Amino acid sequence: MTTGDDDRPSALGPPSRTQGAGAVRLPPLPEEQWDDRTREAVSHMLPRRLRNARGAGNGLSTLLRHPDLTQAFLAFNNHLLLRSTLPPRVRELAILRVAKRRECAYEWAQHVRLAAGLGLSEVQIEAAGRGEAADPFDREVLRAVDELDGGTGLSDGTWERLSKELDEKQLMDLIFTVGGYAMLAVAFNTFGTAPEEPDARPGDDATRASAAGVGRGSKPGHER
Repeated sequence: MTTGDDDRPSALGPPSRTQGAGAVRLPPLPEEQWDDRTREAVSHMLPRRLRNARGAGNGLSTLLRHPDLTQAFLAFNNHLLLRSTLPPRVRELAILRVAKRRECAYEWAQHVRLAAGLGLSEVQIEAAGRGEAADPFDREVLRAVDELDGGTGLSDGTWERLSKELDEKQLMDLIFTVGGYAMLAVAFNTFGTAPEEPDARPGDDATRASAAGVGRGSKPGHER
């Protein structure tokens, strides 16, 4: 984890990571090793034309070294990313904070793109990574991430303040989003998954961003 403002990279750069830095333990599955089972595992996430190493991007291509695990995990991950009751902006604020706390370069890079696509500015993205926000509700969301990722649950005060803005299902989705993306960050950090090259346009990023549905599931007046 980062230890102070002076150690933090800029918003659009990856978080620094010392454990296993530079060590690629599980590289993306090469195109020639993709088979019918591999493509089936991502069939509910990617259209047929993107069921290949370039279309899937580094993250999915790495996970696909274990197609059974990946297919099972993607059912959960698809809910968090595409069917969650959380407003997408709130979801991305939470994931950005998780990625920075977990120092996951791949997760950070992917969700900087998604957050920017939802209208968050570079300043807002950088602040979210630090756990800061101008909006009081956004601060509560980021505080919730810190409590969940730094401990084993939410304080009564944070739960009560979030409950003024989020309903029961949204609260549950927030908690599982933090836990799910913390787990994914651990995996990507351990495997040594590198962010996409600047000129790469992986299919999962474009597909997920277009499917995110801004404001879906938010309470009236809280479509941030």
